[in-house]
Amino acid sequence: MTSTFTLAHLSDPHLPPLPAPRLSELMGKRALGYLNWTRNRHKYHRRDVLDAVSADLKRQAPDHIAVTGDLVNLALSAEFGPAARWLQTIGTPEQVTAIPGNHDAYVRATSHCFGRIFADYLRGDAAAADARFPSLRRRGPLALISLSSALPTPPFFATGTLGRDQLAALAGLLDQLSAEPLFRVLLVHHPLRSDSYIKRLTDAAELRAILRRHGVQLILHGHDHIHSTIWIDGPDGKIPAIGVPSASALPHGRHPAAAYNLFSIAREGNGWRCDQIVRGMNETLHVVELNRTRLI
Repeated sequence: MTSTFTLAHLSDPHLPPLPAPRLSELMGKRALGYLNWTRNRHKYHRRDVLDAVSADLKRQAPDHIAVTGDLVNLALSAEFGPAARWLQTIGTPEQVTAIPGNHDAYVRATSHCFGRIFADYLRGDAAAADARFPSLRRRGPLALISLSSALPTPPFFATGTLGRDQLAALAGLLDQLSAEPLFRVLLVHHPLRSDSYIKRLTDAAELRAILRRHGVQLILHGHDHIHSTIWIDGPDGKIPAIGVPSASALPHGRHPAAAYNLFSIAREGNGWRCDQIVRGMNETLHVVELNRTRLI
């Protein structure tokens, strides 16, 4: 009988609480972000919620965990240490793959910190000392391909960009992997389609064109803080692209309560089977199974 590999996906923990910033750190975009946090975001990004989700995830004992960015809020220097300690409670770098989100590169002054502090969680299997994108990690039957769309942006913008070099390297990597019987999972923080000009992936069309030629089996992203499934054209059919709510959030507005996904992946004949289980907070703030879907 074919064995099943379970991949967990959570995103956007926005680790609360926010440490007190120094006055010198509250310039430009950070000042606006801090005002937003103190007026609004602290009400619905809660550590007890994140801890409950994290504990439930560990009880499910997945084979690997993908975290698609926004571990911190304003990229304050004091945020990265607590975020690293939280990630260590989720699993070791062998068990967890993490990528940066736009909040992890919120301002230029600390945009390098995520890559340095979380290097062991970013680095590909064959990489040198530094973490570069795209990176490749093989876990069981999976090829986990990580991209970085995180870069500092002006105030009021939360866009992401991959850039020509990263896109060209991705096309080459997917071409190399095409001959191997691997379930290819693409990790990127920003969704591949967005209705928001100020939150979009600026070169999403170029990424979709590469996937149309080379394909993957599954795309995982965060950023929008909602349950999301869209279908991207691939060389052999449609590719599911799955987004997930913030892992620390209470429900507010159009944003649902914290949740994460489990994907059960197994070889089936000459192809693959992939089932999605959504686990998240219910009205009594307990983490339960919310939905179960066959994707492939």
